[in-house]
Amino acid sequence: MTNEAFHKKSSRRAFMLNSGILAGGAMAAPLLSKANYFSGADGTIKVALVGCGGRGTGAAMQALLSKQNVKLVAMADAFRDRLDECYKTLTADDISDYSSTVKNVKANVDVPEERKFVGFDGYLKAIPLADVIILTTPPGFRPIHFEEAIKQDKHVFMEKPVATDPAGVQRVLAAAAIAKQKKLNVVVGLQRHYQNSYRELYKRKNLIGDIISAQAWWNNDGVWVRPRQAGQTEMEYQMRNWYYFNWLCGDHINEQHIHNIDAVNWFKGGYPVKAQGQGGRQVRKGKDNGEIFDHHFVEFTYADGSILNSQCRHIPGTMSRVDELLVGTKGKIHCGAGSISDAKGKSLYQFDSKLENNPYQTEHDELFAAIAKGEYKFADAENGARSTMTSILGRMATYSGQIVEWDKAINSGIDIHPKVYAWDAPPPILPNADGFYPVAVPGVTKYV
Repeated sequence: MTNEAFHKKSSRRAFMLNSGILAGGAMAAPLLSKANYFSGADGTIKVALVGCGGRGTGAAMQALLSKQNVKLVAMADAFRDRLDECYKTLTADDISDYSSTVKNVKANVDVPEERKFVGFDGYLKAIPLADVIILTTPPGFRPIHFEEAIKQDKHVFMEKPVATDPAGVQRVLAAAAIAKQKKLNVVVGLQRHYQNSYRELYKRKNLIGDIISAQAWWNNDGVWVRPRQAGQTEMEYQMRNWYYFNWLCGDHINEQHIHNIDAVNWFKGGYPVKAQGQGGRQVRKGKDNGEIFDHHFVEFTYADGSILNSQCRHIPGTMSRVDELLVGTKGKIHCGAGSISDAKGKSLYQFDSKLENNPYQTEHDELFAAIAKGEYKFADAENGARSTMTSILGRMATYSGQIVEWDKAINSGIDIHPKVYAWDAPPPILPNADGFYPVAVPGVTKYV
């Protein structure tokens, strides 16, 4: 199955919930004390879900479908309707759309009304009640929530990306260092690290020699739009339509294309030192399209001089591709096809597609297995933060039209978040009198 086909298959499940439902190597694994990894007297691993949208619903389902004794005990979301919709799905009599082997998981959902928390501060009430925290809100909130979970000694599954600005990346890196000290398992939803085909390709990457260039694509039609509703404050509108505002999403180069960028970073074993590129808004120009671009093309340069040419596009009717290609001194790795060829095109390896797994499920299976055994195996947060910074670096380059250096960008202190999180507080970007938002202009916009 190709990478793009896999995402399309996952998306079909997502649309059934009208949302986006449906990553790694092991470290040294010292045993932890039982108090450090789960609190249930009967061996139950208690989970709190922070962020009850489509991805949160899917992640909670996958946690409950793992082979361990997992119980969802708390839920938090900014919106009551999202929490209720998620709860309804998780307690349904039939979840055959998610699993062919389990009829339902409702017996493992124990979230009475008093453990459902709504509002910006709901995470503070949910996190103390569990052993493992699933963080699946819009990514702008990830640094705050991850910081709190690690402060309270919790294992974490958190979706990518893990921040939307350099200040957020630094917060995640700081919390990641503390998580390592505490031996808290952290898995980030960069699921290619947990996908069989990618793992097998990675094992054989030396077949192509030194990687000297790469290409990455996330080109498709785009995602949902949630129009403004009567009576919404500006904060609520942006929270509902979060994909189109950088403080919440980071632009689609960050929210989606990070998967491809991260895969190249993984195989390269490092992160770019600079980026330059171009992008803009060709078709996605409406009032409900916020401030983000609909296309980006970035040239990332690594320390050894190798180049990643990265492109992502959300324009209906255009060529669709979600994939990565790695070019080495001896051959090529075709990630989506699961194949390796030599410099003349002769096949060196072909992954058997019948052995492909569902990496979204595997990342939870492996995380909860480690926790149940008292093992410390996963420390994904640092890579998650640095691959997030790579995507942000690309956005800074396309918005400004300048060469942006990694060290200057990550240490810039740029923070694009609100000073106050409240429904009547102003978000960091506001529309003009005609309802349109300011949009970056390359050559004019400054990245600092």
